[in-house]
Formats: sequence, C-alpha cells, structure tokens
Amino acid sequence: MALFALAYYAYRLTRGAIDDPQGAAAAFQHARDLVSIEQATGLFIEPTVQTWTSGWSFATDVASWIYINAQTTICLAALIYIYLFHNERYYFVRNMFMVAMAIALVGYVLYPTAPPRFFPELGFQDTVSNYVGVDHNDVKVNALFNPYAAVPSMHCCNALLIGWSLAQMVKSRPFKILWAVYPLILVWVVVSTGNHWILDAILGGATAALSFYAAKWLAQMRPEAWAFSPAKATA
Repeated sequence: MALFALAYYAYRLTRGAIDDPQGAAAAFQHARDLVSIEQATGLFIEPTVQTWTSGWSFATDVASWIYINAQTTICLAALIYIYLFHNERYYFVRNMFMVAMAIALVGYVLYPTAPPRFFPELGFQDTVSNYVGVDHNDVKVNALFNPYAAVPSMHCCNALLIGWSLAQMVKSRPFKILWAVYPLILVWVVVSTGNHWILDAILGGATAALSFYAAKWLAQMRPEAWAFSPAKATA
C-alpha cells in the first residue's frame, strides 16, 4: 500500500508539468507527430477500428465498460487474487508494476500527448463520454486525471502484466486463453474508444517488456521472495 501511495503522489507531482497552455499545446503537437508517423508507416488504422466498432452499439458499450474498469476493477481484482492465492508470485508482479509506473511517469512528463478523442476533425468520437454521459474532454488536469497521459498506454501495459501473469497461474484452459488474449482485447478497447493511438499501445507493450526484465533483474537480489517462481532458501 505504501508503494502504491508513493506512486500516486509521484503522479500528482508530474501533472504540474503540463498543467498550462504550453503543455497542452505540446501535447497536441505530439499527437500530430504520432499521426504523421503512423500515416507514413501504414499504422494509422484508428479511424477504421473506431468506425467498425461504432457500427455495433453493443461492442461500443462493451469497449467503454472495459476501458473504465480495466485500470480499477479488473486490475485491482487481479492483484488481490494474486496476493491471496499466489502470494509467492505476487512480489514479482508488484515489482513489474512499480517499474512500469515509474517509466510511465517519465513518459507523461517528457512527452505529453493528446488522445484521438481530442481530434474530431479526423473522425474520432469520445465513446466513453457518450457511454457515461459525462464529457471528460472538459475536465482539466488534476490530481486524479491527466488527459494527456497517453504515451505509453498503461491500459495496454498493465493488461500485458496482468494477462501474462494470470495465464501462467490459472489452471482452467479457457481462463488461460482469456488472459492470454486480454492484452489484444485492450488494444482494441483503447483504440475503438478514441483514448489511445496505435503507437501508444506499442510503447505500452515496450514498457511492459522493460518492466518484466527489470523485475527479473531485481529478483536476483532476493530470489527467495521476488522471483516469479521463488527459489527455496538454503542454509
């Protein structure tokens, strides 16, 4: 709890770095730069994905619900489950999350980026606002909300950390498959809701990979406690 509280207050400090007109202008320019890169590399598929999803109201509602709950209900429930039922592996997962959050905070400060929903001229809409009936485009940067925290996508990063971990732990084959494909589901969710660019998701995956290898390196210090499969202590 202390570690997660520390991460929260670190986030509060980083929000001030973009809580001004210049920070917002930089976030929009960074988003345009990402669009240019995606168009040049053939990755600019976000409008197509959102248009396809919007043709199915049920799919749009499902995507919006998952987006709202992925970082809270789903993520917290997964961490609690791992802590209670696979405690020997919890500390490796915890360390991955700590490293990932640290990397993300650096990204949010150095490269604030406006999400697709801020660009209706490109054909994007804010499906989450439509779903909950609250226009969060009007919500400014504050202690609990940073509209320009897009690079990297922590929805995709955390989905990989949780999905990879639970796919190794659960015994039921259907649940193994579910958690294995969960990161792909989150990519669809963040893109179809207009909250992340494809490059955000890719960088979220890179953040998860770095966090995994960092946790493996940390585990060498305390293999009996911090390894994903802890080694038994010897005399």
